[in-house]
Amino acid sequence: MLNVGLTGGIASGKSTVAKMLQKKGALLIDLDELSRKVVQRGLPAWKSIVEYFGPEVLKDDGSINRKKLGAIVFEDHEKLTRLNEIVHPAIIERWQERLAEIKEKFPEAIVLSDIPLLIELGLGKLVDVVVLVHIPKQEQINRLMLRNGISRKEALSRLNAQLPIDEKVPLVDIVVNNQDSIEKTQKIVDDLWQELLKREVKCRLSRPD
Repeated sequence: MLNVGLTGGIASGKSTVAKMLQKKGALLIDLDELSRKVVQRGLPAWKSIVEYFGPEVLKDDGSINRKKLGAIVFEDHEKLTRLNEIVHPAIIERWQERLAEIKEKFPEAIVLSDIPLLIELGLGKLVDVVVLVHIPKQEQINRLMLRNGISRKEALSRLNAQLPIDEKVPLVDIVVNNQDSIEKTQKIVDDLWQELLKREVKCRLSRPD
């Protein structure tokens, strides 16, 4: 099994690239989706969040108000750090469980783990290859403002919570340039898929009998 870590800056188009690779045959594990599951009402991470941030971060049904919580932590580095300390271990544990399940059922699969903070969290050592979806910082800001309906100040605050996208380039194995048309991105993904197929075969052949 080839475990591919897909990362990129916020609003870089990582989800678009992930969908293209899924259509090629990749099996997707979305760590943002896992992050929602581990903070469901009553779970340990949910209890720790309520204990630290207070009940004001909850919706009427008791679930975490992610928008309100996000507004709090993106303005306070200490609180963001504490939130990460609460949720990241739970997410990584669930991720590893999911990888083990896939490996047992589909030992020759190409698994795409969509991890926004892969580099920041030092998770590169847990995957076979790291793929970065890249766009220029100014394009990130413009897309984020448009997508989320937020101000430039708010967009910059969210970008500053991540390692600058250009600093990630030398830390990854493959870069997908997503600043041009969707057609050009698709062509890049087509070539990327062929490369991943070759790496999966190489990985399989290198396994001891």
